[in-house]
Amino acid sequence: MSIAGQVEPFDDGIILSDQDFEAIAQFAYKHFGLAMSPSKKPLVSSRLSRKLRKQNIKAFKEYLKQLDGPNADQERSELLSLLTTNVTQFFREPHHFETLRNDVLPPLLEKAKKGGRVRIWSAGCSIGQEPYTIAAVLHDMCPDADRYDIKILGTDIDPVVVRTAEEGQYPLEDFDGIPKQYKMKLEPGAKQGTGRVPQHLRQKVTYGVLNLIEPFPFKGKFDAIFCRNVAIYFDNPTQQKVWQAFQRTLTPGGYLFIGHSERMSGPASQHLKTVGITTYVNTPG
Repeated sequence: MSIAGQVEPFDDGIILSDQDFEAIAQFAYKHFGLAMSPSKKPLVSSRLSRKLRKQNIKAFKEYLKQLDGPNADQERSELLSLLTTNVTQFFREPHHFETLRNDVLPPLLEKAKKGGRVRIWSAGCSIGQEPYTIAAVLHDMCPDADRYDIKILGTDIDPVVVRTAEEGQYPLEDFDGIPKQYKMKLEPGAKQGTGRVPQHLRQKVTYGVLNLIEPFPFKGKFDAIFCRNVAIYFDNPTQQKVWQAFQRTLTPGGYLFIGHSERMSGPASQHLKTVGITTYVNTPG
């Protein structure tokens, strides 16, 4: 059944009209690249209703004004967090990290030991478990990696999750799925039932806030890029622009890892050739 023409009432009588939903959807697309179909309307209504009640806002039109108001940066960040789901875990989609270990890192470590530069980017890093997984594999293969010019970058559009990633603190059960080979000697967490990624892994990762639909600010190129389960939020034209931007940002022979439900398309597919499950190598020509 189509959602069009319906409204979602809150318990206190506030409703998300079609016009309000369209305004939110257009804002999210313009600023975040998020593509939201009308089927997402009940979800948007449910998640935003809590925020409106908390701030004692009586109408969505009033809330929409705040997205361009004095506290716009904070309001937009909170909206983004409400519209997306940060699902992640250590060693998620483990085949990618097998490829990282077996195919990607060996020649890169040789290059680094000869004085070369190595850069790996976790784009859409969420709360940081992906870049720390990369760091764990790197440390296991090269415990003295700090001696060389090897850097891991983690970025996300959401500053809230970036701050969480920088802390590197997670519930203890989050560490249970780490393979025995990579088990970490955790530091105590600030809260009961939590642990912290050890410092020698945290210091291997630099974090920052970055919007993938805007021009990348990098001068140098990356040898590997992980961008998994991020493009699912984009429509096809936006996906193709992001794939192209990644292709231009990769070194020749650099690897791109994407999510299990994502597919390469558009002009970038002429250069990003599949070499495994949702794994691509940059072959510019």
